[in-house]
Amino acid sequence: MKRSFALLGLLALPLLTFAQATQPKPAPASRALVTTAPAPTGGPMSKKNAAAAQEVEKLERQRFEAQVSKDYTFLEKAFADDLVYTHSNGKQNGKPDYIQTIRDGKSVYDKIEVENINVRAYNDGTAAAVNGQIVIYQPNKPDGTPNVAHIKYVTMQIKDPKKGWQVVLWQSQKQPEK
Repeated sequence: MKRSFALLGLLALPLLTFAQATQPKPAPASRALVTTAPAPTGGPMSKKNAAAAQEVEKLERQRFEAQVSKDYTFLEKAFADDLVYTHSNGKQNGKPDYIQTIRDGKSVYDKIEVENINVRAYNDGTAAAVNGQIVIYQPNKPDGTPNVAHIKYVTMQIKDPKKGWQVVLWQSQKQPEK
């Protein structure tokens, strides 16, 4: 069943990417947008789905903080063993490779600022699709200019009965400089 939701997420990525293009202008980081969508039946979101959406939103923020602080314990737990992460440049990593790039100093984050997050939970709170916008601040470029990336991203998270919420799919898309 976990794999069927991962496949659903993979099929939903192009749609979610398109949906990001139609999102309203992001709110300032101090007032980040968090929304939840109605249940697939069109009715109000179930209590389980609403609670799951709030939990996933909190975990997304913690994940970004863990990437900055190099909290490998949190990252090991947050990413599924079969994670597929497609970077904004098209390169793909699995869980061990991505975490190792942080350990090796190849992926260094000074700050990750959340501009907005949209979480939709499904299947009685066991699956969640996330899209949002972040600003990544990395060490300055060799010429001293700031190294800032505006990113739109999507993730698919599955709630494993033993491991809790885990990111199974993650795709980033770099936006033009403002």
